[in-house]
Amino acid sequence: MTTAIRPRRTMLTLAEVCEELAISRSTFYDWRAKRRAPRCIKLPNGDLRIRRSDLDDWLDDCEDAA
Repeated sequence: MTTAIRPRRTMLTLAEVCEELAISRSTFYDWRAKRRAPRCIKLPNGDLRIRRSDLDDWLDDCEDAA
């Protein structure tokens, strides 16, 4: 019997990013206004998505700066 492996999501919702970073939505929007947040994609309906690769790169940059 084989187990299905769930593929890693390439696009994250704002809620998923905030949960992963343990921050509030308002903190994310504050960072975004100050151009300190990871790159976002704004969908036609106004929702934001963040590429997994952009989040990982952003976290790497934060680590180097620390």
